[in-house]
Amino acid sequence: MLKFLMRLVTVLTATMIAGLLVIIALFVIRFSDSDAADLPQSLTLPDGAQATAFTQAAGWYAIVTQDDRILIYDRATGKLRQSVTIEPGN
Repeated sequence: MLKFLMRLVTVLTATMIAGLLVIIALFVIRFSDSDAADLPQSLTLPDGAQATAFTQAAGWYAIVTQDDRILIYDRATGKLRQSVTIEPGN
């Protein structure tokens, strides 16, 4: 009975190690995707604007500034497409 338990623990340990290796491999595959980190090389903000957040989509990227504006830039040209002022809430 003791030999059975030793084999069972060994098999379970090997299974856990294999599972951990699979999870690590999936993380490496997922995060090494070149499209996931397609960030602009540089961008020019209006005078006095300081970025607090960044998001992107297929054709544009947006920057939220400290003065409560959302600046939407065209991905292809890098030019400012639209500026949205966030009104304070009640």
